[in-house]
Amino acid sequence: MASESMQAILSAYKSQGAKKKNLGSVEVQREGFDRHMAHLQLPRGIVTEDFFLAGRPARRFQPNRLETEEVVLYLHGGGYRTGSLDSHSSVMGHLAANCNAAVIGLDYRLAPENPFPAALDDSVAAFVEICTSFDAHKTMIAGDSAGGGLALACALRLKEEHMPLTGCLALLSPATDLTMSGDSYGEFRELWADDCLLYSGDYPLDTVGISPLFGDMTGLPPILIHVANDEPLLDDSIGLERRATDMGVTVELKLFHDAFHCFQIFTDLPEAQDALADIGRFFKLNIRGMVGD
Repeated sequence: MASESMQAILSAYKSQGAKKKNLGSVEVQREGFDRHMAHLQLPRGIVTEDFFLAGRPARRFQPNRLETEEVVLYLHGGGYRTGSLDSHSSVMGHLAANCNAAVIGLDYRLAPENPFPAALDDSVAAFVEICTSFDAHKTMIAGDSAGGGLALACALRLKEEHMPLTGCLALLSPATDLTMSGDSYGEFRELWADDCLLYSGDYPLDTVGISPLFGDMTGLPPILIHVANDEPLLDDSIGLERRATDMGVTVELKLFHDAFHCFQIFTDLPEAQDALADIGRFFKLNIRGMVGD
């Protein structure tokens, strides 16, 4: 049964529905997202460091005094238009604690100022630079929503260009199909259509870098997918699991009942803590070969 906190959020979401709202300029939306997430804390013992990675602002999270050869590149969600190192600070800190590894968050360029392929170019460049200090097979690329789709697109670009691949991928409700062909989008299809076009810019929505669901998954590393069973991006995840599995990729798909889109970033929820622990398990299994915890 869902926690009281989860039930309260689900009730609020259901009452709102897919209503078109005037949320102000994109700058106002970005500031609002950061404020909305500001109450969430880092876990005890996690230290941070701001730096630049491939020319973009980045932030490292890791357990204090940890010396590690393992790292997670985390790409935040926010519809390619919002989200930041601040909005996702808590989830990245908790991921560092659960993986007992360094987590690096990337402040990739956002639309509409910087449409595709800016975010993907930034992500690939960041991973390549990370691999000058870390073995690619000791890394994981992770992300939520738009960031989950971006993580998958990054892996596909690396494979296409014959560059070292990450050891595994963790995708939280990933946006893999910006054509929104899945039935699960429902009334949200009209609501999000403009955002998809703002991100795609001059490129068709079915471009693999924009909608990685249509890419060749052959040879990708193991993938963990988390998705709520009743959310708009459900079919993006189910379609990804089917296509990737058909192409020989090892995939774990976990459906969460009584949950909402990207609940994992709300780290004060018990369900989020359990989900982040599961990502830690997946990381340790695929990067360290550890079964169990």
